[in-house]
Amino acid sequence: MGAGRGGVSGEGPVAALRSLPSVDRLLAHPDVAALADSHTRPVVLEAARRALAAAREAARTHGQAHSLEGLAASLADEVRRAERPSLRPIINGTGVIIQTNLGRAPISEEAAGAMSAVATGYSNLEYDLEAGERGSRTVHLEGLLRRVSGAEAGLAVNNNASALLLALAALARGREVVIARGQLVEIGGGFRVPDVMLQSGARLVEVGTTNRTYVRDYADAIGPETAALLRVHASNFRVVGFTHEASLDDLTRLAGERGLVVLDDLGSGSLLDTAAFGLAHEPMVGESVDAGADVVCFSGDKLLGGPQAGVLVGKKEAIDRLKRHPLARAVRLDKASIAGLEATLHHYVRGEATRAVPVWRMIALGVDQIAARAEGWRGALAAAGVKAEVVASESAVGGGSLPGETLPTRALAVSPDDSAEALARRLRRADPPLVARIERDRVLIDPRTVLPEWDGAVRDHLLEFARS
Repeated sequence: MGAGRGGVSGEGPVAALRSLPSVDRLLAHPDVAALADSHTRPVVLEAARRALAAAREAARTHGQAHSLEGLAASLADEVRRAERPSLRPIINGTGVIIQTNLGRAPISEEAAGAMSAVATGYSNLEYDLEAGERGSRTVHLEGLLRRVSGAEAGLAVNNNASALLLALAALARGREVVIARGQLVEIGGGFRVPDVMLQSGARLVEVGTTNRTYVRDYADAIGPETAALLRVHASNFRVVGFTHEASLDDLTRLAGERGLVVLDDLGSGSLLDTAAFGLAHEPMVGESVDAGADVVCFSGDKLLGGPQAGVLVGKKEAIDRLKRHPLARAVRLDKASIAGLEATLHHYVRGEATRAVPVWRMIALGVDQIAARAEGWRGALAAAGVKAEVVASESAVGGGSLPGETLPTRALAVSPDDSAEALARRLRRADPPLVARIERDRVLIDPRTVLPEWDGAVRDHLLEFARS
């Protein structure tokens, strides 16, 4: 808290501390008492304690005294801060499209509208309107999942980790699952595939080496207790050099000969060919289905571009077993997410994903379009005397997808008078916060990941801090 709001001239630490009012006196101030009309006493009391604690620290450290009016104003600020949502929108200027820390994939306007519509009223979530009796929530997505994947059946749960957990529990609990040693990956937050398998009740059997695994390694490991072969796509890292892994075709052929099921965890799970956008080819859901995998699981909020979900598609017999398993209820999808996922899948069915789904719209953006937006920001800053330029840079897909793959972009590079760290920190504290990246002591803002409706806010934030 600075002297500009609540501070007065310093008289030394002791005098400054003695001048501070009690909590009761501060609460009795007319401006503070008025807050009681719209806030509970615990909220106002906590704000008073925070304001006084900050004033005590300023008094001890700088000998800064505070007026009663200034403290009342600081208390009101504390109340407003306490009311502000912890989870709130931000502007992603990092150039990382699926930014896990920033909420992963933004959803389409249609998906957001569908989620709001069912969340703010009643819906036919588990009601058959035709029969006038109880229905199933799985029916809303299954037809669409079949159409976009080519699979016999589909199911959605609350995230991809729970999708894999459900598949293992329903199809391999108490039995062995064979997996290549190099696919025992760790995903975000320290969650590891072996730990998921342990919780499912399946027993892990590792085969091959870190960098090379052959179909014969799987064949040699199969025994009377084997239930499934599991492939996990290494979507968040890449092993290069002297490598080999058995193809999914090899695994499904072997499983068919031995009476086993094949589970394929794709992680991001793309419905479009990433190679068409100048990226490496990411394994596609349809390819795994065509190869004969019994169950294919992937995320709904990564390359699919929908709300958080775990999607399972595959053979009807296997998916039906998943639906009947008790764990399916524990990990089921809520009504809003079902609505958002349904709307997202319709974009793919209608062939409009690259226009309507934000993730694919960002991937498909041309460099000229991005450069024009960056030039707009630069021009506004130049008029205000701020040093900035448009530079060539790289955007990343992110979200554990296409490791090492980037897209050419253009970014606004701002060279602040003080430090890039200080400017980045001020931008993060703005409303709405703007998260950028720092390169060579410059703040870089990549228009590829800035939603067009935020362009004006980016310009205003930069101009505001240029003037401060």
